[in-house]
Amino acid sequence: MRRPLHPAVRVALGVLGPLLLLAAWQAYVRLADVDPILLPAPTDVAASLVDDRSLLWDAFVVTGQEVLLGLATALVLGAGLAILMHLSAIVRAMLGPLVIGIQAVPIPVLAPVLVFWLGFGVGPKIVIVAIICFFPVVINTLDALDRVDPDLGRLLQTMGASRRQRLRWVELPAALPAALSGAKVAVAIAGIAAVFAEYAGAEQGSEGLGLLINSARFSLATDRAFAAVFILAVFAVLTTGALALAQRLLAPWAHRRPGAPR
Repeated sequence: MRRPLHPAVRVALGVLGPLLLLAAWQAYVRLADVDPILLPAPTDVAASLVDDRSLLWDAFVVTGQEVLLGLATALVLGAGLAILMHLSAIVRAMLGPLVIGIQAVPIPVLAPVLVFWLGFGVGPKIVIVAIICFFPVVINTLDALDRVDPDLGRLLQTMGASRRQRLRWVELPAALPAALSGAKVAVAIAGIAAVFAEYAGAEQGSEGLGLLINSARFSLATDRAFAAVFILAVFAVLTTGALALAQRLLAPWAHRRPGAPR
C-alpha cells in the first residue's frame, strides 16, 4: 500500500514542482533568446502582475464571479438531475442522451442564442460556464449513486425505511465524495469556460480576464496575457483546494485508511 505523505511534505512538493517549471521556463527564454512577444519570461509576467495589478484585479473580479456562479449552478442542477436519473429509469432514458448531446454543441454556436435571450450582461457567461461544468458533475454523481452497495439499501428496507430514507441515509452519503470529485473536475475547466464565454459574448465595454487576454494579444502585450492566465491557474488551484477541504469535512469517512481509528 502506498504510504501517505506528511502534509508539510505534500505542500513543499506542490510548491517545488511549479518552481522547477518556472526555473526551466526562465532558463529556456534567456538562453534561447526567445522574443518576449512570442513567449515572455516568468520575470516579465511577474512584472506585469505588479504593474497591471489594478487592471488584472478588475478583470478577475468579473471572471471570478462568472466562474463561481456558473459552477454553483452546475453543482446544484447537476446533482439534482443525477439524483432524479438515479431514482427514475424513465428520467434517465429521456434525459441521458440529452445530457451527453449538450456537451457536443460548440460554444460559438450556442453563445449567440444565449445573448439573444439574456442580453450582453453576465447572464449568458454564467450559463455557458454552467453548461460546460454540468456534465462532469452529473456523470460523477450518477456513477457514485449507482455504485452504492445495494445490500445496504435492502438492509434498511427490511427495517422499514422508505425510499427517501434510503436515499438520505445510505446513497447520498456514499455518493458525496465522488460528487465532490466531479466538482473538482468542473473547477478545472470552469476558468476555460468563462474565457470562452467572454470571447463569445464580447461587446464594447465588456470586462473579464478572457477579454483582457484577447486585447493583450492584439496589442502584443504577451506578458499581460500570461499574467491573466497565471491568475486563472491560481484561482483554479485555490478553488480545487477549497473543494478538497470541503470533501474532507463533509465526507471524512472517505479518507480513512483501513485499520485507522474512527
